[in-house]
Amino acid sequence: MKFENGLGDKAIQDVLAEHPPIGDILARHGIGCVTCKVGICLLKDVVSIHALPPEEEEAIENEITAYFTTQGE
Repeated sequence: MKFENGLGDKAIQDVLAEHPPIGDILARHGIGCVTCKVGICLLKDVVSIHALPPEEEEAIENEITAYFTTQGE
């Protein structure tokens, strides 16, 4: 997954602290990062770790990109 502003290289716990709606996006796709106690996975690796199909990975990336677009980032 590719994200602008280096977001993909941040630990998921830091991403969720700054942008809680991303946790909702991931949860809709069956990825429970919000409840994970470790939280050190990088955002760009989260989907591959969960072995989702490419179409779903693309959907997640598109939803996160859309979130940032609506935030003006």
